[in-house]
This record gives sequence, C-alpha cells and structure tokens, in this order.
Amino acid sequence: MSWFIRFNKPFDVLPQFTDRANADSPRSTLSDFIDLPGVYPAGRLDRDSEGLMLLTDNGRLQAQISDPKHKMAKTYWVQVEGEPDAVSMKALRDGLELKDGLTRPAKVRQMDEPEGLWPRTPPIRERKTVPDSWIELTIREGKNRQVRRMTAAVGLPTLRLIRYRVGDWTLDDLEPGQWDSLPPPTLNAAPQRKRDRRARR
Repeated sequence: MSWFIRFNKPFDVLPQFTDRANADSPRSTLSDFIDLPGVYPAGRLDRDSEGLMLLTDNGRLQAQISDPKHKMAKTYWVQVEGEPDAVSMKALRDGLELKDGLTRPAKVRQMDEPEGLWPRTPPIRERKTVPDSWIELTIREGKNRQVRRMTAAVGLPTLRLIRYRVGDWTLDDLEPGQWDSLPPPTLNAAPQRKRDRRARR
C-alpha cells in the first residue's frame, strides 16, 4: 500500500521526524503525531508556521509536490501587524525584490479571520496601539521563509502564518495535530527527452 497523507502541523513542531540538533533535549517533531513507516514530507513548513503538510512514501510523488519547477500553488492565511493598503497589496501581487531575487507575481486578497480558527499555543504577541489584519496569499515558488519576508518588505510583519492549501489539497476538517489518508494522485508523466537532431560532424 502506498501512503499519501495530509497533516495539520501545529505551531512549534519541527517539519521532520527526528531532532538531531537537540538530541539531549529533543523538540516536538512529526513523530509525535504520525506513526507510519517510510513516509516523508513533500515540502517543508517552518517550525513557527502552522497548517497543511503532505507526506508520502512515494519518492516520485514527493518530488513532484515539493520541487519548485512544478510551480504547485500554495495558499497561506497570514495574520499581519498593520493594515494593508492598495500600494502594499499591489507590491505583493507584482513581485518584490528580496535578497535572493525577485519573487514571482502572487495572488493576494484581504480577508476576515478564518471562521472556526483554532487558538495558537502560545498566542501571538499583541500591541494595543497597532491593529492586525488577515490576508490570503498564494505563491508558486518556495524561497526560504518567503511569505514572512514578503510581508515584512511591505511593512506588514507576519504575526501568524498558516498554510491552507497545497495544489488541490486543503486543511479542511483537520484539527491541529490530526492527519488522514488520501488516495494517491496520478503522477504526471515524466517529460520525454528531445532527440539531438544536430548533424554529426
């Protein structure tokens, strides 16, 4: 049987099964929630982020989901400090120059706090003098801590980051720490290599 699962990763959980860096005092990892042999994450989700992770024991499927060249869309719910305006939203949509290059155009909209959202433990820091807002951001690339750096670049520091969707899969009906098994998707056919038609000399 081939495993393909979705998991709602809680805050402060490492996106891996072991914590080799802190063997004497290990931090919470995927193994605290998932007891399946041979499954591995298809992509990462930072320790201080929450939400959807996909895991499988199929190496080709793992590569198709996680490899940036396939440009699989990922949607995030982002609680930010401050109020987005037309200028900041346009900058997020058009692309931003970060230290490691220009981001691709993104989809972004302002949203209400997601209905039925679970409380985070520990809660975010709040400043009574500064409002906070929610935006939904969809990107098709995976620069390191990209969403946090994008919002910071437009003056909207991220307070809470939840990945809601990867490709066709969402968090719907999953509580933090829960996982379920899904039918494995059909793999895309591997691209055929073009024949070298150059005349031999």
